[in-house]
Amino acid sequence: MDNEVPPIHTPPPPPVVSSPPPIIVTTPPPPRGGRGWMVLSIVLLLLLGLMFLGRMARMVTGAAKHTTGVQSGRYFEEITVENASSPDKIAIIDLEGIITSEPWDRSGHSMVDTIADQLKLASKDDSVKAVILKVNSPGGEVMASDDIARAIQEFQEKHHKPVIASMGSVAASGGYYVSAPCQWIVANDLTMTGSIGVIMSTFNYRGLMDKIGLQPKVFKSGRFKDMLRGSKKPEEIDPEEEKMIQDMIMETYNKFKTVVSDGRKNAGEKNSANKDLKGKTLASNWADYADGRILTGKHAYELGLVDQIGTFQNAVVTATKLAGIDRAHLIRYEEPFNLGRLFGFGAESRSESRSIKVDLGMDMPKLRAGQMYFLSPTVTY
Repeated sequence: MDNEVPPIHTPPPPPVVSSPPPIIVTTPPPPRGGRGWMVLSIVLLLLLGLMFLGRMARMVTGAAKHTTGVQSGRYFEEITVENASSPDKIAIIDLEGIITSEPWDRSGHSMVDTIADQLKLASKDDSVKAVILKVNSPGGEVMASDDIARAIQEFQEKHHKPVIASMGSVAASGGYYVSAPCQWIVANDLTMTGSIGVIMSTFNYRGLMDKIGLQPKVFKSGRFKDMLRGSKKPEEIDPEEEKMIQDMIMETYNKFKTVVSDGRKNAGEKNSANKDLKGKTLASNWADYADGRILTGKHAYELGLVDQIGTFQNAVVTATKLAGIDRAHLIRYEEPFNLGRLFGFGAESRSESRSIKVDLGMDMPKLRAGQMYFLSPTVTY
């Protein structure tokens, strides 16, 4: 019994510990369009910053006056161009590009409205002694050109402030029409001007219609109700219709020549009182060159269509003499910067009428078929 071996006790196995469930991390998808909005926000902030810095810079340097003119519901800021120390002002008004009455924005304002409004602002400011009209235009619509010319004539008659036309590279046809009523005209010797005449165009596409088998059916109330219709056969065009159109063209052309002759005559009478500035009178044969041809500034000067050969600075010197002042504070009227215009929020709705495309290397208002224009042949259409 003494040799009996005690039993061996085996320890129980350790409890089984279960591992924790795996943690799954999900990444939310990137928001759609987030980067585009960020870029747009940065661009807008930069633009606002540039606007603020530019306005502050003008205020510090004196480039902008604190006075703002209101005309036709629009705000115009008076911008100093040169010589802010002079109490007497000369307002510079720009006439650039095709002359048109089409609205520039949804407010309905056009080039004609803008120039008329600036003339009204100049008339209300007693310190404005003269206006320089900077013309760089091959012409444009007949009515728009006549409206601007009439506004210039009335401004000079009512307020006795001279308007001096300073011609740029081109001041032809309608560009010369608006210059003719000015008291003084300055052109560079290489300026393209003249082109005194009227043009109207239309298209006859009946030959194309016949090729594709398209036959028009027209109902009209009178003999001439379909004048200038492009679907007529050549033999269907009434000779009397052509004569009526040509008579209308010639009536408008004669009005053009009257504006030129009256404008130069009135300018000569006004300038006769100035001992230093007599100006030019129309040559006896000037009408022989009013056949639509382009003239250089030098040739126009020889014909009396221009008073002076020179630059814009020469126009400034002449304007001070005509106004009877020693020196002038040159200003412009400009509408404050608008983000809506930059991004096209205020763009006008153009009509969808049949048009002629003008290729001048820039966007221009549409030229409508069947409408008369004072337009230089330097514009191809």
